[in-house]
Amino acid sequence: MNAAELLRLIEILHKEKDIDREILFEAVEGAIASAIKKRHSTEDEIEVKIDRFTGDIEVFEGEYLAEYPDMGRIQAQTAKQVIIQKIREAESEVIFSEYENRAGELVNGTVQRIEGGNVIVNLGRAEGILPRQERIRGENYQPGERIKALIYDVVKSGQKVKILLTRASPDFVIKLFELEVPEIGEKIIEVKAIAREAGFRTKVAVSSYDMRVDCIGACVGIRGTRIKSITDELNDERIDIIRWNDSSEVLIINALRPAQIHSMTLDEATGTASVLVPDDQLSLAIGRKGQNVRLATKLAGWEIKIQGLSESTLGPGASTDSKEEDPEVAAAREALLQGTSLEAIYSKEKKAKAEDATADGDGGEDGAVADASEESSPAEGVDADVEGVDADVEDVDADVEDVDADVADDVADDVADADLDVKDVEETEKAVEGDGDAGDEQSEPGEQLDETSEPDADADTAVDDEDDVEDVEKTGSKEE
Repeated sequence: MNAAELLRLIEILHKEKDIDREILFEAVEGAIASAIKKRHSTEDEIEVKIDRFTGDIEVFEGEYLAEYPDMGRIQAQTAKQVIIQKIREAESEVIFSEYENRAGELVNGTVQRIEGGNVIVNLGRAEGILPRQERIRGENYQPGERIKALIYDVVKSGQKVKILLTRASPDFVIKLFELEVPEIGEKIIEVKAIAREAGFRTKVAVSSYDMRVDCIGACVGIRGTRIKSITDELNDERIDIIRWNDSSEVLIINALRPAQIHSMTLDEATGTASVLVPDDQLSLAIGRKGQNVRLATKLAGWEIKIQGLSESTLGPGASTDSKEEDPEVAAAREALLQGTSLEAIYSKEKKAKAEDATADGDGGEDGAVADASEESSPAEGVDADVEGVDADVEDVDADVEDVDADVADDVADDVADADLDVKDVEETEKAVEGDGDAGDEQSEPGEQLDETSEPDADADTAVDDEDDVEDVEKTGSKEE
């Protein structure tokens, strides 16, 4: 082999694989010694030395320098396999030493293939394994897709190094917050606690060491840009950011949000917190399939027991399942469901008890009658309660009738006032029309004067006629 070519190949492997040069020289020396032994079938100790500067090869048999002819094809193939084996061992050792101290670090990779549900991710110089149980629920990966993951363990198995990745760990969410929120990386804001159910919901408690920095606002970002980047990476997983508090009570209240808390009792001896919430907030406090209270328990470090206010009379930790229903209430419910009266229900019970007593003996009938007479009092009490409810309903109906009457009177008064206003308007219009007619009559004085002047002309005519008659009479008398 050419000495210069050997040195060049060793230098290339050193740069590409980041394997120490000395390890590569030792691998080549061991491969050549193994090939010589196999070709010449010697039992003597064969030692090969390569000059680190010139690349010259020297072979020693025992303590003496020996010369061997060139190796054949088979011996060259054997040397090649030995060199490859040594290089792989050295490479795995380098990868293990590099990633051993990177546990808990966020890495980027490309999906290379999927084997048996495990996703093989190309990290550059090494391959990472994303097991099925460490994947986020509902995620599907395709070869060539780029993903982020957290290194949670590095295991060396023989000559192989397994780099185990996770996307379901709570630490993965913390690393995403550190990446998106600079204040966390600068130690201004600290993630105090986190609880996660991967693919569903995460609760994060944060605290600020600078009073001028709002820890929740900094994590959410302007218009939610920071938290949006994190939820997109987590396949739209819901994230609740709450404010950390050293007080356990305040922390539990914050952890159970958005539910509103009525009161709380802490038992430090057992580490239990009994929380009372309004009945309309009970389902919100428990969450879907108990998710909200489970995450709050992990986050606060207390075992949280939630009750509604209607259950508080049973005492902390009690359940409504153990409460026995009152017989009178049961009878009333049965009567309402069947559409019968309470007396009919109680008469059936009396009859059944009387028949049982008769079957037992002669004295049973008297006992049944006595029991029936004693049981009549609860029915009377329930009937009295029903009558009281009916009376209340009648009072409400009476109040409603009074209100209707008042409303009717007010409406009638308004209608009467409206009629009066209409009459006033009509009278005003009539008065205006009368004034107009009077003006028209006053505007015709000429016509009146003409009418009055006509009789004067007639009178003059009549006077003239009378004078003519007199003249005629006088003339006639003179002729006679």
